[in-house]
Amino acid sequence: MRVAVFGTGGVGGYFGGKLAQAGEDVIFIARGEHLGEIQKNGLRVESILGDFTVYPARATSDPVKVGPVDAVLLGVKAWQVSEAAAAMRPLLRSDTIVIPLQNGVEAPTQLSAVLGPQGILGGLCKISTLVAAPGVIRHLALEPYIAFGELDGRPNTLAYRLCEAFLRSGVRAEIPADIQAAMWEKFLFIAAFSGLSAVTRSAVGALRSQPELWSMLERAMEEIYSVARARRINLPQDVVSRTLAFVQGLPAGATPSMTRDILEGKRSELDYQNGAVVRMGLEAGIPVPVNTFVYYSLLPQELKARGELSG
Repeated sequence: MRVAVFGTGGVGGYFGGKLAQAGEDVIFIARGEHLGEIQKNGLRVESILGDFTVYPARATSDPVKVGPVDAVLLGVKAWQVSEAAAAMRPLLRSDTIVIPLQNGVEAPTQLSAVLGPQGILGGLCKISTLVAAPGVIRHLALEPYIAFGELDGRPNTLAYRLCEAFLRSGVRAEIPADIQAAMWEKFLFIAAFSGLSAVTRSAVGALRSQPELWSMLERAMEEIYSVARARRINLPQDVVSRTLAFVQGLPAGATPSMTRDILEGKRSELDYQNGAVVRMGLEAGIPVPVNTFVYYSLLPQELKARGELSG
């Protein structure tokens, strides 16, 4: 398959790198020093499952030079989705599939607003990665997993072909029967974990060790569950207990990307995680006090990082 990775950060770089290593035709869209290193020395992946290098790696900053592809893996940050949608038009033909891999549930809507709904799939991944240096992706934790599918559950030939390509590459991949429920299940985990981790400046071990924080984490998840049900998302009734059990199994030092961005004074995905819970809670008339506390506690720093607040 011909696949474009639009945004070769930790997520896009890892999953695109696995496809390229397996022999798929992958083009990485990146910029700056990261792009230069990939073009010169290839894309290096340092992984807990084994290091590898894609060399030579096809990489560019200009989608026009790529042309139409079978699939686009969208690996940009959540606040960059609309801008990326406009820039990726040269990659699209009538049947191209676009798979957003952001932390959140709003990317398909953002993409459809710019590009129309045709070919816009739901998507999610589970992995802990970062850009360790220009041209270098580091896989820190979790078994890599990716899932995608049509939002209404219809079959899609290219989606099945891409899923098979991921499986051949050694990545656990699937097309869930209900991709929207799958996206919300991840959202319930990542928004609650990111918010509590960021507001306390703590890794998961600290959240587990303090009963009061653990209770807040549980309540944050329950709020997201209530919002999801109000939006007719078919989350299973035991999703909170299963997610808490998953958090119990994470390495004590694990921190989500939103926490790392906030600790480094960078712009984060706050508006698309806890902020999204607050917005959707208001729309549905569902109280979300824990997520509201987290969002407004972190918002001043977020505004400073965007250059929208001084002092």
